[in-house]
Amino acid sequence: MPLFISSLNSGSNGNCYYIGTEQEAVLIDAGLSCRETERRMARQNLSMDIVRAIFISHEHSDHISGLAQLARKYQLPVYITPDTLQNSRLPTDRFPIHDLRAYEPIQVGDLTVTAFPKWHDAADPHSFVVDYGDTKVGVFTDIGAPCEHVVNHFSQCHAAFLEANYDEDLLANGRYPIFLKRRIQGTHGHLSNQQALALFLEHKPPFMSHLLMAHLSRDNNNPELVRYLFEPHLDRTQFVVASRYAETGVFQVG
Repeated sequence: MPLFISSLNSGSNGNCYYIGTEQEAVLIDAGLSCRETERRMARQNLSMDIVRAIFISHEHSDHISGLAQLARKYQLPVYITPDTLQNSRLPTDRFPIHDLRAYEPIQVGDLTVTAFPKWHDAADPHSFVVDYGDTKVGVFTDIGAPCEHVVNHFSQCHAAFLEANYDEDLLANGRYPIFLKRRIQGTHGHLSNQQALALFLEHKPPFMSHLLMAHLSRDNNNPELVRYLFEPHLDRTQFVVASRYAETGVFQVG
């Protein structure tokens, strides 16, 4: 049985990624409103009734702004590190909360979700790999530089959501203030198109079937630039640029 994946939204205005089978699913981050999450899933014939848990990567608002309402409505367990929870200002009495710890696999039905550390300017940021049988799907966004944890997990994935936040020239010549440019380019900021491409070229496994480019900046990037960089190197990997305005559609992995 395959895994089904979708980006419900990807960008600084909200992030939410769906990974599941026909029986059960998880959400990685919840940066859309409850109503918008439901709408985007319904348009793809995905049901909240089979979502079993929400996993939170870090406390920035574009990853948690819809969490409280969504988790409360469906009484979904939320997996979040103690430091992220402390810095998130989320209510702790409205839905089940469970500690998330690096490299401690969490079983959600037949899905296994494993968190691992990454470099980002948050209290305790983590990325995720979801395993189902022999199939692995990774979520690699909000990363300042590809550390050994990211490289190791990316090299094992059949499908990946991979950040390509900014084009280096667009950021350098854009309107952002210097301090913000430095934050984005820093080792605890975001991945550039060029950094993402290098990670893909150097560490993509031969069996990677899907690559979904994620968290593109509205001001410092555009989908055409990302496609231009990646398309000569894709071979048989299906390539999608996730939108900051709409869902991607559902893709079957494995």
